[in-house]
This record gives sequence, C-alpha cells and structure tokens, in this order.
Amino acid sequence: MEIRQMSTAFLINEDKVLLMKKETSKVSDEPFWTGLGGHLEPYELNSPMKACYREILEESGIAESDIEDLKLRYILLRIKNDEIRQQFVYFGRTTKTDFVNSDEGELHWQRMSELKGIRFSRIVAFMLEDYQSHPNRDEVMVGTITMDAEMTPTMQWSELRDPLVF
Repeated sequence: MEIRQMSTAFLINEDKVLLMKKETSKVSDEPFWTGLGGHLEPYELNSPMKACYREILEESGIAESDIEDLKLRYILLRIKNDEIRQQFVYFGRTTKTDFVNSDEGELHWQRMSELKGIRFSRIVAFMLEDYQSHPNRDEVMVGTITMDAEMTPTMQWSELRDPLVF
C-alpha cells in the first residue's frame, strides 16, 4: 500500500473557525467543508507543521506571523482504496479575519456552535466532534476510522503518549 500524508489547519477567531467549502474533489461529487490544508511535499515529510503553514498561506493569504499557538492536536488514519492516509491536524488562533480565496475552494468563518449541519468528510466530522468536547486538551489524539459490525463508520481514539520504554 502507498502512504499519503496530509496536513490540515483549523484556525479559530473568537467563536468562529475558518473553513473551506469545496464544490467537488477527487473523493466527492457533492460540496463539502474542510480545514485549510493539503498533501505534504517530499521535502516536508519530516515537518508537517511547515506544510501546514505553507498550505494556510497558499489557501488563505494568512501568514505564519498572523497565527498564534498552532498545535498538533490530531493524527487521523484511514484506508482509502490502496492508500493509507495519514492526516496531521493543527488548531491555532488568529485575530486576522480577512483572507484571500484560492482555486482550492471558498473560505468562510463559521461559528463553532453551528458545525453540526455542515457536510464534512466523516473522519473530519468525528474529529471536530471530539475537539468541541475537549477544546482545551493538550494531548495529541490519534483517530482511526473503521467500520463496526453493522458497517457503520466509527472512530477509535487513543492518546499519543511516550510509553517511556527503553
């Protein structure tokens, strides 16, 4: 299997999050919403945060200097056909509310309290539900999406922790 690595950011301003609405993509023919981000370039494989800052700038015009406390909060794993997809998800804050749209999609500030009715990929929806339940958690969580016995998508969460094994 191949591995596809991606980096995604969710920027928060007060009670709003910056989201991108994509009309279509390789994975969906229907409009859906996501954070800012994309695939890691070969020179970024050991630094997903650098890829995240690059993607934010490319997709919104928001510079690294306009972002505070960008932290890795989630690592999401899934299988898609013959790929293992690994997504590094960062959350940060910004006071900058203006942005520049890119060819990737249309940006919107959305209230965190109004995310329930928005169409996200299932793995991002699970992650955002967890984030809203634990917005101040400092630990990095690993989420693996799978199917339960009834073939319903389900998420398994684990805290990424150094076991201190030598």
